[in-house]
Amino acid sequence: MDTMVRALAHQGRIRIFVCKTTELVEVARQRHDTFPTATAALGRLLSAGVLMGSMLKSEQEKISMTIRGDGPLKTLIVDADHQGNVRGLVGNPYVNITNEKTGKLDVGRAVGNGLLNVVKDLNMKTDFTSSVELQTGEIGDDLAYYFLVSEQTPSAVSVGVLVNTDASVLASGALIIQMMPDADEADIRITENVVAHLKPISQMIQEGMTPKEIALALYDDVEILHEQPIRFECSCNKERMRSALSTLEVIDLKDMIYEDHGCELTCHFCNTSYTFTEEELRDILLLKGADHVAHS
Repeated sequence: MDTMVRALAHQGRIRIFVCKTTELVEVARQRHDTFPTATAALGRLLSAGVLMGSMLKSEQEKISMTIRGDGPLKTLIVDADHQGNVRGLVGNPYVNITNEKTGKLDVGRAVGNGLLNVVKDLNMKTDFTSSVELQTGEIGDDLAYYFLVSEQTPSAVSVGVLVNTDASVLASGALIIQMMPDADEADIRITENVVAHLKPISQMIQEGMTPKEIALALYDDVEILHEQPIRFECSCNKERMRSALSTLEVIDLKDMIYEDHGCELTCHFCNTSYTFTEEELRDILLLKGADHVAHS
């Protein structure tokens, strides 16, 4: 089971977020039919999304992260909430680029140069929105830069996805360590040492460590605050798709009825398809006040 934990260290001056996302990233890979480098990129942002969603204050709040780069992946979008639900998509799922020197998947080159945009729906009149330039396209570095510039929170971010030879997800997860406002120089030095000797998060997960075990191994005085299951979960349903259809012009709905004899809508986040019959489309016209059109 995929899980995430929130924890504190050094009397609350350091906070820790860790998640294992192997199963949910594999679900995303299957739904979007991603090639290995696209799987790694989307998996990294999904994993980070889980942790950033857990930083929200209430169940009503949500976060959306968008990476737009000039690399072949084009766009990555991830939505997450406070309850461990995350969903995401990649503009071009058919990308597989490896670094010729290291032999590893080259996420940075696949993403390219561009922007990371973060939108927090805090259940208020206006959303919190922030954009930063991508630093490396490797996603972890870019998120660390976002935390420092936009939230003034020094952070170490590790995100990683290991892809098997059959293109399935072998191990995936994320780790974020943050300095709280009252952190002192000793906290920073110790954390720098922790980060310097840290194995890649995907390697620790592949070796069988749980998020709780990873968090407890970081410092001597770690206090686990919360542990919860996480999942790839899309909020789409047929009613939402019906609402989307109801925003179309009457002439477009008529074309679907009389020329196409129905329609099929597919959610970009999870690739679930919803079919609407002629009769269902006529009902939508009725709700739009086009009674005479629906029965003509």
